[in-house]
Amino acid sequence: MVSEKKEPGVWAGFKAFLMRGNVVDLAVAVVIGAAFTNIVNSLVKGIINPVVGAFGTKDLDKYSSCLTSHCNFDQKTGTATEGIPIMWGSVLSATLTFLITASIVYFLMVLPMSKYLARMERHRKAKEGTQEVIDVTELQVLKEIRDLLLAQQRDGGPGTGTGTGTGPDLGKN
Repeated sequence: MVSEKKEPGVWAGFKAFLMRGNVVDLAVAVVIGAAFTNIVNSLVKGIINPVVGAFGTKDLDKYSSCLTSHCNFDQKTGTATEGIPIMWGSVLSATLTFLITASIVYFLMVLPMSKYLARMERHRKAKEGTQEVIDVTELQVLKEIRDLLLAQQRDGGPGTGTGTGTGPDLGKN
């Protein structure tokens, strides 16, 4: 009779997946990212677009070029009724949004965290270096004690000098 091994069910696998710590971290990151996207979009639409609008229209999505000789747009819907428009203004807006998002993430999150981690690494290495110096110093002292004891044994052993005979002559070199 062949014993059958039960494969973990779909529900058990899903539960194990959810219980991993990085899934929760990822969920938090998605929620924060969505909120952050709203902030950046409002920054672009409320500040950047009006500054660009000083040179033309306030809505960057309206900037376009036409592949054909002439393009006509429906004023109510904004769609092209005639010609082939290239909507480069929406690309410019998305690029500005990306650059602002990337710079904020880099300067407010990545750069400070990198500096913090580098400082912690320097601190850890300095601690290790101090421990090595202490270990080397202790080792050096033990070697010197060993050498002194060997020298005393060669010179006739402890108590053979001018001492009282009750212990090693510590004054002797």
